[in-house]
Amino acid sequence: MSRIPLTSGFQIIPEGEYIFRIYDVSYDENFGKMVVKMITAKGQKHTERFGLKDSNDQWNENALNAFSFFAKTALNDFEREDIDPAEMVGHYIRAEIVHTSLPSKNDPTKTLTFANLGREKSPADGFEEEPTDKVKELFGEKDESKGLDLDALLNE
Repeated sequence: MSRIPLTSGFQIIPEGEYIFRIYDVSYDENFGKMVVKMITAKGQKHTERFGLKDSNDQWNENALNAFSFFAKTALNDFEREDIDPAEMVGHYIRAEIVHTSLPSKNDPTKTLTFANLGREKSPADGFEEEPTDKVKELFGEKDESKGLDLDALLNE
């Protein structure tokens, strides 16, 4: 019978300070929705969302301020006046994770905990620890010391 691998399941990132690498950014211009996906060296993923426009298709000043600070910090360029969101991919940011607990809308007897970026953010040049193999694979950074080099074995 086949073996099925098991995971540790979804685990919320504990509160604390982390260095994240931005690996995906999507922006829906029609609705002003920005989604930034990040990962730590240990492979913990976090998604930050920004609602940059309100229901009247006007800029949401508070969200735009929060996103502007996030983007300028990630790029370590505080003089920027605009950005193509894709420019953030591959950049690092040091940020704190804070938890917010709220009653569930579906079941008020249950409490949901959300992980969000706190106010403290600063530029980062890279991870301070060696990333896991899965994180390296995500960015196409294979460990060349592992596995066989067939070209070398075949002298080609």
